[in-house]
Amino acid sequence: MDQPTRAALVAELTALLAGGNAHATLAHALADLPAPLRNQAVPGVPYTIWHLVEHLRIAQADILEFCVNPQYVALDWPADYWPDKTQAVEEAGWQAALHAIAHDQQQFINLLNDPAADFFAPLAHGEGQNLLREALLIGDHAAYHIGEIILLRRLLGAWG
Repeated sequence: MDQPTRAALVAELTALLAGGNAHATLAHALADLPAPLRNQAVPGVPYTIWHLVEHLRIAQADILEFCVNPQYVALDWPADYWPDKTQAVEEAGWQAALHAIAHDQQQFINLLNDPAADFFAPLAHGEGQNLLREALLIGDHAAYHIGEIILLRRLLGAWG
């Protein structure tokens, strides 16, 4: 791939991962969220905003690990991808999760910016997955769950 094409692809993927494009960013979806609503259950919904944030953290970290670690060991689906639904998050845990999400997002963007990274080569330890697919997976997965966060905020009367 020539350098201008590569640079354009990296810019588009970075915008997808960090910029939101056609969907809200996580920061926007969580802006001004009252702390008690992080753990507030909504009738008929099996997760809270905290559960969604922690699920985003776990899944993104797992995808990053899959992309960079040839000795990657898969997590158990779905148990390992969701927090304990009986535990609420405190401020320190909330901030740690948000920090980890931002850190891992930047690590993935750094991976995309590595001139040696081949977006289309199958990951040696995978089943045909490649870096481009994993970048799109992170963006798609985040957009889906960010939408759920906004919906929960609407149901809790804390949006718009």
